[in-house]
Amino acid sequence: MSVPAQSLRLWDPVVRLFHWSLAGAFFANYLFTEAGEGWHRWLGYYAAAWLGVRLVWGFVGTPAARWADFWPTRARLAAHCRALRAGLPFHRLGHSPLGALVMILMMLAMLGLGVTGFLMEEVDYFWGEDLPLQIHEWLANGLFALVLLHIFAALLESWRLKENLPLSMVTGRRRPPGQPH
Repeated sequence: MSVPAQSLRLWDPVVRLFHWSLAGAFFANYLFTEAGEGWHRWLGYYAAAWLGVRLVWGFVGTPAARWADFWPTRARLAAHCRALRAGLPFHRLGHSPLGALVMILMMLAMLGLGVTGFLMEEVDYFWGEDLPLQIHEWLANGLFALVLLHIFAALLESWRLKENLPLSMVTGRRRPPGQPH
């Protein structure tokens, strides 16, 4: 599945850099570094900085990047769930409501990892116990599960919509709704 000739620019460079930077930082920290070592800490700071950029970009960025475009309201989530239950495609530019919900949960988990990682550096001063480490590990494992769900859903929806959704996060382009595939 390639990007169709009649595609639209959707994901701007900031959104794509955010996506791949967080993915890379998370996987590097989760799979290849030890908690507390230098690389683990610096990748955590890097991810936290990108979270700050993305938060601001959600208010001032391109239309598809704005929170108002994809915030998973009850009505949007209900419409998406109805379409899924009926086996109908739910093709829209930008994040689907369920995709947006998972994205926000992943961002909150990354934020929690940053906060608990920082608190672990100050554990003796503030806490004197392993609670920040336990929360950090729980968040990391929960985020890993959300990432797996995100990847599975992107592949499943790519198959259902007959469109390569992961490729759109590389190229920034998507097929417009209603365009034949």
